[in-house]
Amino acid sequence: MGPDNNPETEMHSITHDKPGTARQLKNSLRRLTLLGLACACLPMMAAAQTKQLFLYSWANYVPPNLLKRFEAETAIKVTLDVYDSNETMLAKLQAGGGGYDIVIPSDSVLSTMIKSGLLLKVEASKMANFKNVAAPHDRPPADPTADYSVPYTWGSTGFTYDSAKVPGGKLTDSWKEFFEPRPEVAGKIAAMANQGEMFTAAAHYLGIDTCTENPADAQRILDVLLKQKPGVKIYSSTGTIGRMAASEVTMHHQWNGASYKSGLKLATAVFVYPKEGMNLWSDYFVVPKGAPNVESAKTFMNWMMDPKNAAEASNFNGYNNAIKGSAAFMDPALAASPAINPPEALKSRFRPVKDCSVKARELRDSVWTRLNR
Repeated sequence: MGPDNNPETEMHSITHDKPGTARQLKNSLRRLTLLGLACACLPMMAAAQTKQLFLYSWANYVPPNLLKRFEAETAIKVTLDVYDSNETMLAKLQAGGGGYDIVIPSDSVLSTMIKSGLLLKVEASKMANFKNVAAPHDRPPADPTADYSVPYTWGSTGFTYDSAKVPGGKLTDSWKEFFEPRPEVAGKIAAMANQGEMFTAAAHYLGIDTCTENPADAQRILDVLLKQKPGVKIYSSTGTIGRMAASEVTMHHQWNGASYKSGLKLATAVFVYPKEGMNLWSDYFVVPKGAPNVESAKTFMNWMMDPKNAAEASNFNGYNNAIKGSAAFMDPALAASPAINPPEALKSRFRPVKDCSVKARELRDSVWTRLNR
């Protein structure tokens, strides 16, 4: 602010200048009044120019260029923060932290977030673009009336291996290859640093209910994870694509979209649909209670239900979306990938992710804590 516009400078001229005529004083007061009105308008102008959205997302999940286009089309500034698991996100919100407008939970915690009063009711089903949501995603079990959520993407969790680095160029389609690796693969495995994914993968392998409340079941799962641990090179849920593509590991526990993107860089990458079963999950946009920019959040949710925008997200992250009409804008290679669209015979291996009881979650926590000692 220059001296000609500084209120302190103007006030100084009135109170400390030598006495003048009444006209001079009147003119000075008029200038001060106009200046005051102008200053009063500045906060309103600034607010209109700085609409914001604070987004809390899985890492590498929402396209940066898509967010830039959203900013250009809506004049809403987006700030992105990331997490690596539902547990991390949920713990942060339960602790009252964040100040986020949009978070992206999976169906495994959506019901818990609603029942715990963590989410704001936004009546998503009444948004203009909700008509684009395909069944059954328009009525998720945790939010059948779509009062709280808008679907983002859906996918599955298995593991990827480099066929050029395994005996005979092929492994069996079983979790045994991951949890009890062959000598040629042991020590070259990456597992997710994700409590829910690791626990449920071991549960599928053993034929145990993923929401078991039985301590004996939890002990069996822990035993499998502990036996596997010496053969795991790294536990990480981020950087999985680059790690696999750079051949830092031979096998990686991965979401199917990450496996697809790994395959774009490593032609010998193979995604496995384990015969014992695998997680089928969906992620949703929701608004936490106490969100500072609720209207910006609603604008974003509605905007993301546009077919073109949903397709751009899928092309970036490699996952299917739930929006009708988006296929026309999607990369043909994505639709043709077996990691994204498996043969019908393999779809019976999908196991929809369940939202477990408090007791079941406590057992998971105990197993994870003991694994990471």
